[in-house]
Amino acid sequence: MDRIIRARGLHFPGATDDSMVFHEDAVLCVKDGKVVEFDQAETLQAQGLDLSRCEHHPNLLLMPGFIDPHIHFPQLDVVASYGTRLLEWLETYTFPVERRFSDQHFAETAANEFCNALLAAGTTTAMAYASSHPTSVEALFQAARARHMRLLTGKVLMDQNAPDGVRDAMPEAIRESERLLESWHGVDRLGYVITPRFAGTSTPEQLEAAGELFSRYPETWVQTHLSETVEEIAWTADIHPQAKHYFDIYERVGLIGPRAMMGHCIHLSDEEVNRMSETGTAAVFCPSSNLFLGSGLMPLDRLEAVEIPVGLASDVGGGPQMCLLHTMADAYRVLQLQQRPLSAREAFFRITKGNARVLQLEDEIGDFGIGSAADFVLLDPTRSPEVERRLAISQTIDEALFAMMILGDARLIVETTVLGAPVYQAGALKASELEALNG
Repeated sequence: MDRIIRARGLHFPGATDDSMVFHEDAVLCVKDGKVVEFDQAETLQAQGLDLSRCEHHPNLLLMPGFIDPHIHFPQLDVVASYGTRLLEWLETYTFPVERRFSDQHFAETAANEFCNALLAAGTTTAMAYASSHPTSVEALFQAARARHMRLLTGKVLMDQNAPDGVRDAMPEAIRESERLLESWHGVDRLGYVITPRFAGTSTPEQLEAAGELFSRYPETWVQTHLSETVEEIAWTADIHPQAKHYFDIYERVGLIGPRAMMGHCIHLSDEEVNRMSETGTAAVFCPSSNLFLGSGLMPLDRLEAVEIPVGLASDVGGGPQMCLLHTMADAYRVLQLQQRPLSAREAFFRITKGNARVLQLEDEIGDFGIGSAADFVLLDPTRSPEVERRLAISQTIDEALFAMMILGDARLIVETTVLGAPVYQAGALKASELEALNG
C-alpha cells in the first residue's frame, strides 16, 4: 500500500443518500492513486492488514473530496462585490476583472491561486468557467494538471452584448475552442467544456457553431446559464425572438443532454421543465449566489419530481465562499423557505457522489469504491469552536454532519488529497501527523 489512513469515515457507494456507509473506525487503503479498500479497521485487521504503520486520526472525519459543478475561475477577485442585480453586477464588476485574463502571466498566477483555493476548501474536482481568452483556459488546465486534479473547463463564448476586451468574434472563437479542446481534452484528468456564457451574450450563429462543435465531440461537456433572473429572461427573449422560451434557444442548436449543465434554472416554465426532463439535461443549484444576487429560490422538488439531474455548486464569485460546506448551509436555508427539508446526509451526498453522477463521472470519483480515484478530505471539527461545541453533545453521525453543514467552513479542512497524495495540509496538523503524512 502507498497509504493507509485510519479515521472516522463515510461515503455513499449508491445512487442516493440512503446508501451512506459510516464507520466510527474506518480504514482507507490507497495504491497507485486508487482506492483498494475501505472498511472497518477491525474487519480489515482480521483479514490480515497490518495497521501498525497507518496514519491514524481517530478524531478526524474522512470522506471523498468535494465536487463543484459550477464555479467561475476569473471571479475570485469579484467575490463580495456589492450585490446589485445580475446584469448590472456583470457589467460593473465581472467584465472589467475578466479583461485582465488576456495577460498570460496574470492568468497563470490567478490559476495557481484558484486551484490552491479549491484544494484548501476540500474541492478535488470542479467544472469551471474560464474567461473568453484562450490564455485563461491554458493557464487553468496547466495549474490543475500540475496538481493532478480532475478539472473541466473551457473558453467562454460571448460575441455580443459584452464590452471590448471580453467580447470574442466568430469564427475565431469556435476555432480557438476546438484547438483548446483537441490540445487538452482527455489529457491526464482534464476535460473540455463547451462554454457559451449565456444566450444573451452569444449570437445565434455562435450558439449554432457551439452546438455543432458539441455534436462532433460528444465526449465533452456543455456549461451555460439558464433562467437565473426574471430580468435576464426578458432580455434574452428580446435577443432571441425566434425561440419559444429560454431553454429552446439551447435546444435548437443541440447544446443540451446529459452532459449539459444549466446553471440556476430558477424561473422555468412547465414546458422548459418537461424538455429538460425529456432530454436528460442537468440543472445546477447555486443557492449562495442566488441569495447574494437576489435571483430567486430554485424549485428543487419541482425539477427532481420529473427526474432532472441536479448538481449543487458554489458559483463563486456570485457565491461568496468556495467551500461547499457553506453552500450546503445556504441550500438548507433556501429549501427551508420552500418547506422542503434538506438532511445532512442528502447534502453531503450531493457534494460528493451526487455531483459525480450529475457530471457523468461516478465511475471515477465521488466514493471509496475499489478502483475509484483516491481523492479525499480529512475534516477536523475542533478547528471551529462552534462546531466542536455542538459535536460535544451530538449523539449520532447525522447530528454531527448537520452541525458541520450549518456551522462549518474551510477551517475544518485539514488535508485534501488527490490521487492518494496530500496537496493541501492545514497548519493545525501536529508535527507528528505531518511526519506520518509525508512518510
